[in-house]
Amino acid sequence: MASESLLRCCGLSAAVEGKSILHDIDLNIPQGEAHVLMGPNGAGKSTLGHVLMGDPTYEVTSGEILFDGEDVTELAPHKRSHLGMFLSFQAPVEIPGVPLRSFLRAIVEGQGRKMKNKEFRKKIEGLAKTLDMDPAYLDRELGVGFSGGEKKKVEMLQLLLLEPKLAILDETDSGLDVDALSVVSRGMELYQKTCEGTLLVITHNTRILERLDVDRVHVMVQGRMVAEGPAELIADIDANGFERFEADAGTNDFECSEAAFGEAK
Repeated sequence: MASESLLRCCGLSAAVEGKSILHDIDLNIPQGEAHVLMGPNGAGKSTLGHVLMGDPTYEVTSGEILFDGEDVTELAPHKRSHLGMFLSFQAPVEIPGVPLRSFLRAIVEGQGRKMKNKEFRKKIEGLAKTLDMDPAYLDRELGVGFSGGEKKKVEMLQLLLLEPKLAILDETDSGLDVDALSVVSRGMELYQKTCEGTLLVITHNTRILERLDVDRVHVMVQGRMVAEGPAELIADIDANGFERFEADAGTNDFECSEAAFGEAK
């Protein structure tokens, strides 16, 4: 597996309306790897995803974000997207009056990709079938009347269509039943295999990780990255929760390393 860094955060801190919410975050995700970001509610996990994508709601107060060797700290979200970054949402928006098919066509053209109508239709209908989506959904208004699971399938469809270098999946498993969870897991698996994609999965539901070959696990508490370890850390969190990490965040002296993971166990 490639070891070259695709995403690197160095001393990243951010605030919203003058209130500091991310504190001195260091994060390194090599190309082609699958990383998981976990932590209790309110830890700042989703905030980090939005800051990485350039959400203007948040202000970067220090540090930098490097993507594929380029400093993107001040770059607008659409420019980060064009470089190959993708962010899914906990609650995908609804856009009345815009058919899903037209939306998908627009985002492909926004990337500068040229596809003939027949080629495009075959591509998206094939992806819809892979994700157990009725092709009739492609002619419905974007997100309108869709269930939570259907909205998440649409995001997986966008992911597989756009083939970004990095996919940041923010609580993609939230509110999904077993069948929808299986489809989303399949989409993640397919993304990695067909695109050699890199993943940052933000979650606290370990079931979605069962089919994913996880390389590293990161733990956030109170806006700080307090631990990092191998995939085995997921089972440890499943069994013991985040209590010890919360205590360590309070003392600010938890070492983010595999050695620390071993000691904590």
